[in-house]
Amino acid sequence: MNCPFWILAIALWLTVAHGGEQNPAPYSVAPGLFDQARPDLGLRPAPGLETISVFKPAADTDKFSNGVVLLPFKGQLYAQWQSSPKDEDSQDTWVAYSVSDDGEKWSVPMVLAPAGKAPHMRSSGGWLTDGNTLVAFINVWPTGFQSGEGGYTDYLLSRDGKRWSRPKRVLGIDGKPVPGIIEQDPHRLANGRLITAFHAQPGVTATPFFTDDVLGIRGWQRGKMQNLPHEGNQSRELEPSTFQRSNCVVMVFRDQTDSFRQLAAESCDAGETWSTPALTDMPDSRAKQSAGNLPDGAAFIVNAPRTDKLRIPLALTLSRNGKVFDRAWLLRGPADLPPLRFEGRYKRPGYHYPKSVIWRNYLYVAYATNKEDVELTRVPIPSLVSVIP
Repeated sequence: MNCPFWILAIALWLTVAHGGEQNPAPYSVAPGLFDQARPDLGLRPAPGLETISVFKPAADTDKFSNGVVLLPFKGQLYAQWQSSPKDEDSQDTWVAYSVSDDGEKWSVPMVLAPAGKAPHMRSSGGWLTDGNTLVAFINVWPTGFQSGEGGYTDYLLSRDGKRWSRPKRVLGIDGKPVPGIIEQDPHRLANGRLITAFHAQPGVTATPFFTDDVLGIRGWQRGKMQNLPHEGNQSRELEPSTFQRSNCVVMVFRDQTDSFRQLAAESCDAGETWSTPALTDMPDSRAKQSAGNLPDGAAFIVNAPRTDKLRIPLALTLSRNGKVFDRAWLLRGPADLPPLRFEGRYKRPGYHYPKSVIWRNYLYVAYATNKEDVELTRVPIPSLVSVIP
């Protein structure tokens, strides 16, 4: 949608008030990297990639899946996602999980958090671990997702990935529950600090948070960041992920306006203060994405780098220095996409809401194909490192 005049006027005033220039974007994209005239953007498949099914719906199972998140724990790989019989963001949504010994064969989905009692809705909040305890975050929407009022975050604990504690609220540094929905992939800095974002109340305003608690269940503090002008109680910045660059952290956002480019902010004091989000030249289909670092420090972004809302193809883009992204590979393309098999609210073709993790010398990327199939694509890390100059 077009941005109202008054928002543009405020943005111009903020620009003038900060010295007449907008903040530079934390990263850029090499010219010509993506050919928007081609369905596959002109990308070649990532070297050595494999695609694996975690769950496929059938006539007698749930038909909707989304928000897939992976995490290794005690020699196994765990997948979490939100599931419902038919529709997205419905009150019968519950949180499922599955486990694999090798990343290839997966257990039958199990219940991590059952559907809430109306109007409550629960959705996938992701994982965290210190190696001994597995933390599952569950996002709770007391008046349902559609109300736009936002929600809060619960957590469950397990020492074996099978038996789980009762849900408790995630706490802030003041000992009170954090008033917000956690984003799905907290990142741990070298000093142990955790950085992520909560979509804070009222509504859903993307807000950086940090904590020094090893499990990320308490001690969260709000980072200082000026959100861009926006209407209503939903921020323009949504669903961020992060990668590290030297002593700084870059937070990558979905832009809820129709720029079809990513927004990004930067912190060089371990998440306490952030630059005002700036518009990058990374194409984006206005969807959740995943960012991170390979073991050698190279930065990566996984998204659908298109200039429209089509979430096809799914691509992996790499940068040696975290400033210029100049290598891109196809993970899933239009030729790989199966037909949409079941009807449901908000379901459409594409590779939705990717999240990534590194395990056993692979980069794993999980996503929901057509918001039906829970799938992952993995790429050998040595094959990626060898192509970055």
